[in-house]
This record gives sequence, C-alpha cells and structure tokens, in this order.
Amino acid sequence: MIVGIPKEIKADEYRVSMTPAGAHELIIRGHKVLLEDKAGEGSGITNQNYLDQGTQIVSRQEVFSQSDMIVKVKEPLPEEYGLLNEGQILYTYLHLAPAPELTQALMDRKIVGIAYETVQLPDRSLPLLIPMSEVAGRMAVHEGAKYLERENGGRGILLGGVPGVDPGHIVIIGGGIVGANAAKMAIGTGAQVTLLDISLQRLRYLDDIYGSRLRTLMSNRFNLLESLLTADLVIGAVLIPGAMAPRLITRDMLLPMQKGSVVVDVGIDQGGILETSHPTTHSDPIFEVEGVIHYCVANMPGALARTSTFALTNATFPYALDLAEKGYKKALKEDASLRAGLNVCLGAITHPEVAKAQGKEFSRPENFC
Repeated sequence: MIVGIPKEIKADEYRVSMTPAGAHELIIRGHKVLLEDKAGEGSGITNQNYLDQGTQIVSRQEVFSQSDMIVKVKEPLPEEYGLLNEGQILYTYLHLAPAPELTQALMDRKIVGIAYETVQLPDRSLPLLIPMSEVAGRMAVHEGAKYLERENGGRGILLGGVPGVDPGHIVIIGGGIVGANAAKMAIGTGAQVTLLDISLQRLRYLDDIYGSRLRTLMSNRFNLLESLLTADLVIGAVLIPGAMAPRLITRDMLLPMQKGSVVVDVGIDQGGILETSHPTTHSDPIFEVEGVIHYCVANMPGALARTSTFALTNATFPYALDLAEKGYKKALKEDASLRAGLNVCLGAITHPEVAKAQGKEFSRPENFC
C-alpha cells in the first residue's frame, strides 16, 4: 500500500502523523511511504530522519494523488477537500458531529473516513484519544493559570495561593481521561479542586486516588451552579464518543461567575460545553463573554508538538499498519474496535452519533467490510 503523510495546515498545528520509526516499519514490510516536504519539522523531525528509513519526500499534490491511505493528525480543511480521491482511506481525527460541511465533503468524495476519536475498545475506552486527552488535560491547568494573570485579563489569582492567602478554586467538569489528568495537575498547584461527574463509580475511583485533596460532586445543574459561583478556573472535560458535546453551561450561568475567571473548554473539537464557546487558535486563544475569559483552542496538544506527536503515533500506528497490511475491508471486518472508528464510507455516514447530530441517515459499518 502507498501511505501518504501530508503536512498539517490547521492554524498553529505542528504535529505530524507518523514518526520515522513508523515509516521504517511500513517500508520493511513492503509498503511505500510518501512524506510531504518538511512535514515533520514542527515536531523536530527532519526530512533526513525520514529519508534514512527509505521514505520518499514529495510534493503535497503527490502525497494526495498517489496514496491509497492518507494518515493525518487533524481533519481536512476546505482547501484540502479537492485533493482527496474516491475510495481513499483517510485516517485521522475527524470530529464530524459538529462539522456538517466536512462530513458532506467526505461523502461527496466517497472517502473511507476512519476517525481516531471513535475507535473504541470493548471496555469502551478510546485508545487513540487517550494520549491527546492526557496532554490536553494537563495543559488545561497551565493555560488556565496563564490567563488568570491580571495582564492577560484574569482575576490576578495564583492558583496555589501563599501562606495567609486562600488558594484558587478549580472546577473540573467531567472525570474521564481529560478530567483525571487535569485533576492531577490541579492538585499539584495547591489549589482547591472540585470535580463533577455523572458516574458515581468514577467519582469513587477518583476519591480513592486523591482522597481529601479532591472534592467530588455528582454532576447536576444545582451542584454545577454552586461550583461556578466560586470558581477561578473551570475546565470543561466532557466527551460523548462521536457526538456533540453537551451544552452544560449557558450564557445566563456566566452572569453570577466571578469577573476575570477563566473557562478552558477542552471539548471544543466536539462543539464545546458552553453555549458561548467557539473555536480559537494558539495565536489568538481567548475571548471574553460576560466578564468570563474563554479559552477554546481546538488543537491544544499541537502547541506541545514533539511530546504530542510521539504520544499520538504510539497509539495510532498499530491500526495504520493493520490497514496497510490487510486493506480497510479486512481490517475493519476483523477488528470491531477499528470498525467503531469508521465515520463515513463511500458516501454514507457510518457512525450513529454523527448521523444523529446532523439529522442524516445512518448506515451500519458492517455493510462496508
């Protein structure tokens, strides 16, 4: 199989979808790897690093036109739609539920779209989302602390406080991978940390780990409203695989919050948990609504490109190798976890949550493998 690795063009995105080690493994198994010129430089990986493994360096047009499978990090942007070819495998983060235009473009081009974020193991974990959720969760506390500084528009709060001064209050909504990693970092700052989740089992687990250092609450509207009143930093960490993020914080709920408080909406790729959220970039990351600073960067791990590239490709490469070795039909048929990642195929929507979010017909992925 010919595998193409294009350079990411999303604003402030420096990750690359495959390391030289991955290219090496494909090539020794008889596959061909095409890399767009300088695609790895944002992650500190040179063309020569790839060339040493037998990768071919080609133009952007050649990557798309010659490859059977395109392996990316982020979803295609409109200027890339026309480069995709019928029947081509596209293996990347897609986040289609809140993106009807992208979904339609992939359907029109009859792409086999396999989304990292919906590949799901039997225990319902999301192995290709976990590494980036770990990065984003830890990063959310750092970014929130930055924008709490007065010169950045915040309340001027040091999260850990100092002797004789109260620490800041961090509220984390969601106790999954993002939330648990945010809690780990938040507790480390010395802040007062509250975490809300709808699963008592998850709250018990986190309580066992962190004990009195973490205040756990059942997530409901009353507890959320009470928590927001005293929050200096709110981290939105809720995910429903493949679906739009639930809108848990409405505009009117911002009004009683402390002016200069910060919300980091990690779920913005899936639409965000705030009614007032919209995607931002690393170069222009924040905006203010009702006196509350919103940080809604849609590709947070892209700023920590080298760490994120290696963490991501450790998880994604085994599935990429399986697709290359078997072709998508056999690979999907034999692996239910990978089959859960099929979002669109040859003009049809093959993930139920994407179809539901867009009010379109759902086709079972088993029909295409």
